[in-house]
Amino acid sequence: MNLRTKEISNGESQTVSSIDVTVLATLFDHAPDVAFFVKDAHGRYVTVNDSLVKRHGLSAKSDVIGRRPSEICNGDFGRVPGEQDLQVLRTGRPLLEHLEMHWNRPNQPVWCLTTKLPILDVDGNVSGLVGFSCDISVPIAKDEIPERFAAALEQFERTLSGDVTPARLAQQSELTPQQLARFMKRVFGLTPTQFITKIRIAAASRLLLGSEQSVAEIAVACGYYDHSAFTRAFRSATGVVPSTFRKRD
Repeated sequence: MNLRTKEISNGESQTVSSIDVTVLATLFDHAPDVAFFVKDAHGRYVTVNDSLVKRHGLSAKSDVIGRRPSEICNGDFGRVPGEQDLQVLRTGRPLLEHLEMHWNRPNQPVWCLTTKLPILDVDGNVSGLVGFSCDISVPIAKDEIPERFAAALEQFERTLSGDVTPARLAQQSELTPQQLARFMKRVFGLTPTQFITKIRIAAASRLLLGSEQSVAEIAVACGYYDHSAFTRAFRSATGVVPSTFRKRD
């Protein structure tokens, strides 16, 4: 997408597309499982789709435009996306298919894969970013899944063994690591590592909200032998530490 920078009335620069970015937002208005956005060099929303607006419990796109994530979502759920934006804007390196949990208002967790790409001006400088967060929901008939693969996943989801790795899953599924990776991507839209993380964190989320177990006990139950490692993994995926997540119930 070719981009140029124009001066706006207050003297600041705003990134715009040679094709009106609102056309892209309108296109993504028809994708309710995707939160689409374009942001300027300061991390402020330039345009968004309807899904992003609704996910934040707002009523109109005008409630979002010109604001940063932290200004429309309190706490870490607003802070973390802003930090991601700054990283992309400062380094010019994209964020690709980052597995994380978002919240649909008022209180519905949704797993997403988030991608953010830098937008470059004519001189090659980063002038903004474009991206989307896509809900993970890939329907597939049960008989399409190989029996050994299904059995390996079922065992993992039941035990949440800390010994499970992509290589071990491939072995249990009687697939090569490359075959496992291709099949995971087709079925779940995830890499094996992302899938393992998703299952562990989803299980931990349920226990945090539905049990009285301590955070340390939940960490062990979900295959994390180290409390600090569990906290880092949980925060990376959800944007908050386990104790904060529990308080949102």
